[in-house]
Amino acid sequence: MGHLFRKSYHPPGTAPGTLPERGAGKGAAHIRLVRYSGQEIVEHEDCDLAQCLKAEGQGTLWCHLQGQPSPEQLGQLRELFSLHPLAVEDVGNHGQRPKADIFEESVFAILNQPRWDESNLALDQVSVFLGENFVITVHAGPSDPFAPIRRRIRTTGRQFRTRGASYLAYAVIDMVVDQAFPILEGLGSRITDLEDRVLETPERSTYEQIHLLRRDLLMLRRQFWPVRDMLGKLMRDGEDRFGEEVIPYLRDVHDHTIQIMDILESYREMSASMVDVFMSSVNHRLNEVMKVLTVIATIFIPLTFLTGIYGMNFAHPGSPWSMPELHSYYGYPVLWIVMLVIAGAMLYVFRRRGWF
Repeated sequence: MGHLFRKSYHPPGTAPGTLPERGAGKGAAHIRLVRYSGQEIVEHEDCDLAQCLKAEGQGTLWCHLQGQPSPEQLGQLRELFSLHPLAVEDVGNHGQRPKADIFEESVFAILNQPRWDESNLALDQVSVFLGENFVITVHAGPSDPFAPIRRRIRTTGRQFRTRGASYLAYAVIDMVVDQAFPILEGLGSRITDLEDRVLETPERSTYEQIHLLRRDLLMLRRQFWPVRDMLGKLMRDGEDRFGEEVIPYLRDVHDHTIQIMDILESYREMSASMVDVFMSSVNHRLNEVMKVLTVIATIFIPLTFLTGIYGMNFAHPGSPWSMPELHSYYGYPVLWIVMLVIAGAMLYVFRRRGWF
């Protein structure tokens, strides 16, 4: 079960706020920069973190790091944006539980975005910093999922430009949460397929698929259960950071989280019931096999009795206790006819009673 524990951590006793120890060239994240205000949008790609504060223009700054940042990049983030050391440490150590922390200089939130890695469910950590006029996002996965948000900023970005950084932070959180819906749709298709297989062919491979399904559902539940508490904390304690205009949008994301949890609970109950149906189907098939074997054994009991008697061959010509049938001219075919009649009569009776 060790492969299920995916959290990176420092050795016990390490000072709080310590960044992970890795080489300078390892794990460097790809940086995208967007600054927008009014009708002006400035975008930079593969820029240095120091350019984040020197980029031309005013308004909201969105600095996105794609991939796991290096310790040097995390240190620059902490210095340039005055981020809390504990929050930066959580960014460096992936596998965190979803949460929200409200510091004096920024709001920090961690979520985990679900995605399909071939046929396996994977989770990518997403870290979000919200400052007065900036948003920093760190996505530890292999691909950038926020291209739709940048496209909205370029085309219909009035809400982004009028409501500032808080609306951008909401959009990022909303997109990460909504990634669960296509995942749930795929899991629903798996449940439908497994229900048919459980009833038709309850094999070992079917049970293994049910086990993998339950593990995926448990993983999603462990990730989205704390998201509901995280959003509640942001709405309750972060109202001055997000503003009255953005709080209703956070409430909408909170509703999405509740919908996701309801679907997950329904799927978990369905998967648990599938295990019961699977065991019942296996027992039913075993009972059917045992019923057929019992019928066959029961039919052969009287036949074995007859062949056993005539197999004793007591045929002394002067004894009154000998077996006269042994010298009968038609004894052998008559015995076969008697045995076939007995077997046929037993099959008829069993069939009439519905025993097979």
